[in-house]
Amino acid sequence: MAGGDRLVLRGIRAYGYTGYFAEEQRLGQWFEVDLVLWLDLGVAGRDDRLESTLDYGAVVQWVQDQLKSTQVKTLEALAESLAQGLLTRFGVARLQVSLTKCHPPIPDFAGQVTVIIERSSRTVL
Repeated sequence: MAGGDRLVLRGIRAYGYTGYFAEEQRLGQWFEVDLVLWLDLGVAGRDDRLESTLDYGAVVQWVQDQLKSTQVKTLEALAESLAQGLLTRFGVARLQVSLTKCHPPIPDFAGQVTVIIERSSRTVL
């Protein structure tokens, strides 16, 4: 892998059903994912061919599908599931997943909650 080559995907949004409370699991809510994917971009940089790089459209679609279909109780579990799936499915060397619950059900709180994890292909469970 060439040094610090990275592909960054920001603002992947989907409506999902992850949450501790029954209402979250039944009614759902918006989630947003930002990804930093470490991979060798040197070949694509030299040969200018889409086949030589990661299909980030496929990554976006896969993440959206996972957000919509995975139902767990914690952001941590959802982030871990995304990380392990991305490592095995797309063959990146290392990644950072930032998973945000856009409107958490916390009284008198209008902010967001984000979990950030980093994993590498050496830590695939």
